[in-house]
Amino acid sequence: MEDDGGEKSSFIIGMIGNRAKEVGIAAFDLRSASLHLSQYIETSTSYQNTKTLLHFYDPLVIIVPPSKSVPDAMVGVSVLVDRYYSATKKVIMGRGCFDDTKGAVLVKNLSAKEPSALSLDTYYKQYYLCLAAAAATIKWTEAEKGVIITNHSLLVTFNGSFDHVNVDSTSVQNLELIDTLHSNLLGTTNKKRSLFSILKTTRTIGGTRLLRANLLQPLKDIETITARLDCLDELMSNEHLFFGLVQVLRKFPKETDRILCHFCFKPKRVTNEASFDCAKRSQILISSIILLKTALDALPLLSKVLREAKSFLLANIYNCICENEKYASIRKRIGEVIDEDIVHARAPFVARTQQCFAVKAGIDGLLDIARSAFCDTSEAIHKLANTYREDFRLPNLKLPYNNRRGFYFSIPQKDVQGKLPSKFIQVVKHGNNLHCSSLELASLNMRNQSAAGECYTRTEVCLQALSDAIRKDVSVLSLLAEVLCLLDMVVNSFANMVSTRPVDHYTRPKFTENGPLAIDGGRHPILESIHNDFIPNSIFLSEGSNMVIVMGPNMSGKSTYLQQVCLIIILAQIGCYVPARFSTIRVVDRIFTRMGAVDNLESNSSTFMTEMRETAFIMENVSQRSLIVMDELGRATSSSDGFAIAWSCCEQLLSLKAYTIFATHMDNLSELATIYPNVKILHFDVDIQNNRLDFKFQLKDGSQRVPHYGLLLAGVAGLPRSVTETATRITSRITEKEARRMRVNELQYYPIHMVYRVAQRLICLKYSNHDEDAIREALQTLKESYLAGFI
Repeated sequence: MEDDGGEKSSFIIGMIGNRAKEVGIAAFDLRSASLHLSQYIETSTSYQNTKTLLHFYDPLVIIVPPSKSVPDAMVGVSVLVDRYYSATKKVIMGRGCFDDTKGAVLVKNLSAKEPSALSLDTYYKQYYLCLAAAAATIKWTEAEKGVIITNHSLLVTFNGSFDHVNVDSTSVQNLELIDTLHSNLLGTTNKKRSLFSILKTTRTIGGTRLLRANLLQPLKDIETITARLDCLDELMSNEHLFFGLVQVLRKFPKETDRILCHFCFKPKRVTNEASFDCAKRSQILISSIILLKTALDALPLLSKVLREAKSFLLANIYNCICENEKYASIRKRIGEVIDEDIVHARAPFVARTQQCFAVKAGIDGLLDIARSAFCDTSEAIHKLANTYREDFRLPNLKLPYNNRRGFYFSIPQKDVQGKLPSKFIQVVKHGNNLHCSSLELASLNMRNQSAAGECYTRTEVCLQALSDAIRKDVSVLSLLAEVLCLLDMVVNSFANMVSTRPVDHYTRPKFTENGPLAIDGGRHPILESIHNDFIPNSIFLSEGSNMVIVMGPNMSGKSTYLQQVCLIIILAQIGCYVPARFSTIRVVDRIFTRMGAVDNLESNSSTFMTEMRETAFIMENVSQRSLIVMDELGRATSSSDGFAIAWSCCEQLLSLKAYTIFATHMDNLSELATIYPNVKILHFDVDIQNNRLDFKFQLKDGSQRVPHYGLLLAGVAGLPRSVTETATRITSRITEKEARRMRVNELQYYPIHMVYRVAQRLICLKYSNHDEDAIREALQTLKESYLAGFI
């Protein structure tokens, strides 16, 4: 099957919904030969969960049933595609194509895993919608691409997308995981980069796609995360292993993952197929086998490097890949047919020549004749070029080749005096050169192309038995493709990033199931690569203190801090070191962000309506293990309504065990800490010098009232002095009244706070790694502090 190319998505998606707002999705990846099935109840009226999945897969094609043939309650999926994904090709297939019974049979036959391992009997009853979507997706793919999917070749996962951290599409944009919101940075000529672009030092296309998938859906399984971190530990402590793997991975072609999975698809035979299409299909098969040979030739080198590896991940790769005799068997079969000197080449003409001479001489007589014609025409073309150099006195005339034009002439413009001779046709200026052809060259090109096409066709006949034999072991090729992508991501991305930073700049995070989130000296992974003097800040959240309210004026660093915490957690949960002195992280299952203030013209929503919709989505979907980040909630409406909404949202989130970081300008919200002991107030330090704000970008405990910072900025902006003085008197009276109320609250709730803080310290001691004597000493100190009233 023809490659869909490059790093862009290669997903075909089938979607169907029902009256209960259940949605079934089948995502078929043509490149990695994998099928991901998901079924869930859509909790959001705007189908936010479905939009998140579609943003993750970024599909080439979306297949849906006709909306006219289903009840009104079931048309949401089709409307969603029309409204938000109008640029994506939409295919409508008959309702009968969405057959869950047929889907179950197809999944059973095509899956590389045993049916018992898939628990298909259980899934068939629970996930009938995604099986129906799978039936339609597979049927369309086979018909449109002209292939038959090989039995037991697909990697099938059920609800795979929900086994990972769910980062909704709004949060992906707010956190700048894949793309930046603003490319230019004030005060610097540097361009701001996304987290993906910083980590994107992978060498293979499959490794790059895996990195993107991990950033959009980080891991939740601590065991898998730990295995990656152990591997990273070994790479950082063993330079020989690290540089050895870097060198070996360069031996594998960039397109290895696509080629290995190519054998999962068998082309359908078409009796009246055009000769050009037949030659093109044959060329793809030959190219795939040459690439497979090149990849298998590199396996002994990989085996040599991994032989002494100690970490579980690398040792497991060695046992599953390097010790597997099936790879040697496939390589032996290839060696019986393919010439040993043939290697993968990227230069178009060299690659074409390699493909024509891939099969050993003497195996097929007709192939040898076609090769002779190919060589004769190629030689005639080069002789023609030499003749033109002499006849027209063009010593610098070159003879490039590309797949679209074939051979053509390239002549430096400085060598041409006046016009080119009339023999040259199709003259096009290209930089400092003139690209052209001639009638003789065009004729020879046609003959050369025809001879190459005959070579491809005869070579495919010779390779038919070999390709059928390879397809019998296609599952081991899929495993090799998966392993190479993972190694590329861990070695060339994670380990490379850590190794290029100063020592101890990036450290290994620790994980707990129910412990605190503690980051000491955390730094923003994107901005610290641009600003050398980036100031680190810390955070601590636990069950006893699950909400932090961050205060400070505009431009003090609140939004950067919120983004920083989320990015550190995402880095940790993809199995990478993090930019911090120390970190221990409670694994999160969802990350929600409410940041920014812009109108949404697409949905005809004001800034405030956009805020409320995003907040409603958070409130509807938050779980006890979620991380919630909210920036300036309620500022887009009246001050009283905005404050009321921000306060009530905080109270709602406080009732959950979810960790919340809430940034605000509203000084009144600090009063929450006087009532609720599980609220902690932090502020970004700011000095006022000569009526100007001096930002320290340093986070400190408690609240800091920066007097009239808004009025100072208004004065700098040129607001009349009489206006700012009147505003200062008004705000002073309001501030004094609020301060009196806070003092009353502090006295009223002080005993409750004392008891709560004792309980919080006891919880921290419970999860600590201290020995018995240290814990006994800490308990005695806690008792003395409580009696003295200084906790």
